[in-house]
Amino acid sequence: MIRRNGVTVPLPGPLHSHRDKLAQLADDGWSDIWSAETDGADAFTPLALAAAWEPRLRLGTAIVPAYTRTAPLIAQSAAAMADAAPGRFAIGIGSSSNVIVERWNGVPFVDPYKRVRDTVRFMREAFEGGKVARTYDTFSVDGFRLGIRPEVPPTVLVAALREGMLRLGAREADGVIINWLSPDDVAKVAEVVHGASGGAEREIVARIFVCPSEDAATVRAGARFAIAAYMNVPVYAEFHRWMGRGPQMQGMWDAWASGDRKAALAAIPDEVVDDLVVHGSPAHCRAVIDRYFANGVTTSSVTVLPLDPALDGWSALRSLSPSAG
Repeated sequence: MIRRNGVTVPLPGPLHSHRDKLAQLADDGWSDIWSAETDGADAFTPLALAAAWEPRLRLGTAIVPAYTRTAPLIAQSAAAMADAAPGRFAIGIGSSSNVIVERWNGVPFVDPYKRVRDTVRFMREAFEGGKVARTYDTFSVDGFRLGIRPEVPPTVLVAALREGMLRLGAREADGVIINWLSPDDVAKVAEVVHGASGGAEREIVARIFVCPSEDAATVRAGARFAIAAYMNVPVYAEFHRWMGRGPQMQGMWDAWASGDRKAALAAIPDEVVDDLVVHGSPAHCRAVIDRYFANGVTTSSVTVLPLDPALDGWSALRSLSPSAG
């Protein structure tokens, strides 16, 4: 499978200002853009603009939560994007987290594996164009048929951390999207994916957090806030226990659970920060990104973290581009 170099969108600044920057991304050798859906732009609007503005870029969601829209609505949005950008759209589906789903959106976060599996199965059936009337474990659909038949059905990817979701993405989808892991962690993840795929090629998309700054103290201080915010979410905590970081992170988890946020941040070891956030000179960062690919990633979604106030985000991203090396 060919290497695909992608970045996370939206880029800094208002969406209406991004047309020229998207063209510059393509000029710089980036092949993909990947949107997310947390508390900013929705996953589809930045990609719809890019579909019209820059035909050289492949477009993907990383990810759309399986809970915060109904499955037919997700399928409609995916079909519309695939219709707007034939052969250039990938729909990444994941469980998201209890924080986003339950706390922010008021939707019960129940049976996440089954909900993602059912959504993937429904979308596969809906994209075939027939009428779907089926009771899944987590929802029912009675007589829905997609009114759009894209020339090329979208690629379907599953956001995965541990083995169950990784195997689901390998067996029933076109691959997986992984997040918050080191280059060395990728080998363990890729082994599960390849073992479950039955020999079929599967895409492995990795969101890679990068800050191309040599001010290590400033970067580490800022990165600790991001790491603590994510790693105290149960799904991410369990992922890093599986990865073997339990002993390194237990102090942070204990302090966080006691309500001592300052102690929790201080308890995150430098080596954990350096594992999960790529930092250093642009050349060093590009070399570390290469290690993700060497260990099994097929597509990157590079996210520049603005941890160093002296750093210009757009210039930082350009310094990481394929053409910069």
